[in-house]
Amino acid sequence: MASSQVSSPKAAAIISRPARPEVAQIVPDLLAWLGEHGYKVIVDPETARYASGQQEVVARAQMSSRHLDLVVVLGGDGTLLSAARVTAAADVPLLGVNLGSLGFLTEVPFSSLYKMLDAITKGQARVEQRSLMQCQLLRGETVRGTYLVFNDAVVNKTALARLNNYDLYVDKAFVSSYRADGMIVATPTGSTAYSLSAGGPILMPTVQAFVITPVAPHSLTHRPLVVPDSVEIEILLRSEEEVAYLSLDGQPGLDLCDGDLVRCSRSEHKVSLFRTDTDFFQVLRTKLKWGER
Repeated sequence: MASSQVSSPKAAAIISRPARPEVAQIVPDLLAWLGEHGYKVIVDPETARYASGQQEVVARAQMSSRHLDLVVVLGGDGTLLSAARVTAAADVPLLGVNLGSLGFLTEVPFSSLYKMLDAITKGQARVEQRSLMQCQLLRGETVRGTYLVFNDAVVNKTALARLNNYDLYVDKAFVSSYRADGMIVATPTGSTAYSLSAGGPILMPTVQAFVITPVAPHSLTHRPLVVPDSVEIEILLRSEEEVAYLSLDGQPGLDLCDGDLVRCSRSEHKVSLFRTDTDFFQVLRTKLKWGER
């Protein structure tokens, strides 16, 4: 007798920006739509306050342990960065819904939310993969922490400190010593964030590379570097005082000591984003106001 196969129900998660007033209006209808289209839904604690109470509440950090077909992110680029880091291990595509102005990551306006969901349900939505970076903080031979990074890792001085010294290595080869406010290692996605404001180049999101950008270097000949994402990047802090910190995707910094090493390499995980027909250059023109007179 042939055995019957029972397909598991589709599952979706909703992650929201805290205290965003629009979320209260969006969530009930979104939950109803997902339920009507066969999705079992879990929500993060930020979304739970606007839900019906029948959905399971799961901390963001635990969502990667669940089988999910879709994560809807309500907020802005910062909310999507948070969602990307915590769900990367699950390889689940994210739908970023921007509740403000057009974002580099959350390009879907609320007015297009259900059109996009319909396309996703029919298997017609475009998915774009973005690279992630793995960063380690080493103190001596001890790994003090390992982190997933979507945008950038920044080694920076504190506000009251003088310039720090940084030794840069690429695949163990010494590049140079930098006397600067800080050093940025950015993914292609992160090239339009802090690195851009520090004078770094813009990379298309699908380029397989990292950008290394010094922040206000003492030497004018120190310029940003673009390297393949297959390499290992190491930044060694040379400072006699605890006057530097490591910031990952703009999160609060970790204090660094003289001799600390920050090691960055390509992560085995990627982030999948549902995309509209808006191309990258249209986003650049809108966000950076290119072509305006």
